Amino acid sequence: MSVIIAPSVLSADFANIQRDVEKINESTADWFHVDIMDGVFVPNISFGFPVVKAIKKHATKPLDVHLMIVEPDRYIQDFKNAGADILTVHLEACQHLHRTLHAIKEAGMQAGIAINPHTSVELLTDIITQADLVCVMSVNPGFGGQSFIPQTYQKVKRLKQLINDSGSSAKIEIDGGVNINNAPLLIEAGADVLVAGNFVFSSADPLKTISDLKQIGSHTL
Repeated sequence: MSVIIAPSVLSADFANIQRDVEKINESTADWFHVDIMDGVFVPNISFGFPVVKAIKKHATKPLDVHLMIVEPDRYIQDFKNAGADILTVHLEACQHLHRTLHAIKEAGMQAGIAINPHTSVELLTDIITQADLVCVMSVNPGFGGQSFIPQTYQKVKRLKQLINDSGSSAKIEIDGGVNINNAPLLIEAGADVLVAGNFVFSSADPLKTISDLKQIGSHTL
């Protein structure tokens, strides 16, 4: 299976959101990555349910919704209603992560766990079999356009080993600073999903940029 490419709509033009969503529909991308920030868990605010619903209205591909918020349990059903297909919560934000993942699945979505750059993958040992996705933050969460943290490669390798040893079927997603240069190394380390925002939407030809990432994924595997 080729690597999944998930353009981040946080970097889209929100004055032309329908146009940019339709552009991703036409591309070889697989998912839409939607970042939700509350200004508390991370020092930035993005958008809420109305924008997610607007994206869902025009999207023809799954919505991969990444919650960078405190108390995510309060909003699980709301994000399901807004159109999320995959819902990812931060390990650092959940007091009862097992319960949260179970609630996400009960609501009819795939359940993901995100971990910040400073968080060790070993903390996932007792929960990895419950996750459909692990989102490894390769920048500090909160803002698009940041530089990739090189330590991510080793982190992904350790996470892949943990997944294999546990028999988990979780996919490894990389979020932050992904580009044409580090994509092959990330895939080689074990990444299954690449999130790309600024790299895609600031390029001269976003469809070609997505296609180039997709081809790297196909050739590397």
